Amino acid sequence: MTTYLLAGGGTAGHINPLLAVADRLRENDPTATVLVLGTKEGLEARLVPQRGYELLTIAKLPLPRRPGRALLLFPAALRHEVGLVRRIIHERAVDVVVGFGGYASAPAYLAARAEHVPLAIHEANAKPGFANRLGARFTHYVGVLFASTKLPAATVVGMPLRAEIERLERPAARAEAYSLFGLSPDRPVLLVTGGSTGARSLNRTIADTVPLILGTGWQILHIAGARSEISDPDLPGYVLLNYCDRMELAIAVADLAVSRSGAATVSEFTAVGVPAVYIPYPVGNGEQRFNATDVVAAGGGQLVLDADFTPAWVSGQLVPLLQDRAAIAEMAARARSVGVSDGTDRMVALIGQALRPPEAANHVKSDQ
Repeated sequence: MTTYLLAGGGTAGHINPLLAVADRLRENDPTATVLVLGTKEGLEARLVPQRGYELLTIAKLPLPRRPGRALLLFPAALRHEVGLVRRIIHERAVDVVVGFGGYASAPAYLAARAEHVPLAIHEANAKPGFANRLGARFTHYVGVLFASTKLPAATVVGMPLRAEIERLERPAARAEAYSLFGLSPDRPVLLVTGGSTGARSLNRTIADTVPLILGTGWQILHIAGARSEISDPDLPGYVLLNYCDRMELAIAVADLAVSRSGAATVSEFTAVGVPAVYIPYPVGNGEQRFNATDVVAAGGGQLVLDADFTPAWVSGQLVPLLQDRAAIAEMAARARSVGVSDGTDRMVALIGQALRPPEAANHVKSDQ
């Protein structure tokens, strides 16, 4: 019986591919034990147990960006968390560690290295984060979404998609979606989402232009995020949710989307064929802008900087697009042309290689 320890979390962008891989591992081998390592603060605290997996937690340990007391205390705190993960690996007889980035991943990678346990990593962003840049030094088994991602020994596997997305039949799912969200089947739907935690500027611009958008004959399904500060104007055709547990139905019913360009979001939209206006998150290392490069180049999406996504842009650009259904249909076909739907199986195969590497390969690199 194989025991897997999957590490990651924080946002849906880390958790969704993790859960997709967990589900496929359990589906392929019902006798396997799948454990998830995360934090108490991230979305994993709710979504992982909800999915039926045991969640083991360590402290959220962000790397301090500035000199100071926190930076001085960081090494000792990291060693403590690594020690906790090493104990988990030993006590639970973990056979392989699989990381998806996020706060829990760096301690997991260091613990796997110290315990000489095979390690596989998935990097969903075009520009990898600190944890995966670190972990990629310790293994030959690194799956990436983008060929341009600069990590050692990277293999393009695509995005592990949840089975609900991977196997989504949009025509059949639409009827359920209309009923669940209280939408009309007679009008097209604009899906607006800023990700699991929301996007304040995106939400505000949409909130300020709801009547204008509804005036085009479209409906709006607005998933504003857990930290949303906007209120519902109670207008027919506008549905406001803080969080959506049935995101596959929201995607199924969407004729066009306005969203951040997180890697998971872009991958799910393109796999299903949802055209989108992407507004990259303006903070961080800039990976969201690069995540949408391929679909925008293919004509399946438009890229708008956060600072430019204003009510004036909605009036001058989005409204004319909503009124051109032929253009949106063409965008949908082009979005689907760059979609990848078998990323889960590819990543699971890579994990299998880490577990059973060819004799000539050394799955854990020597100290660097």
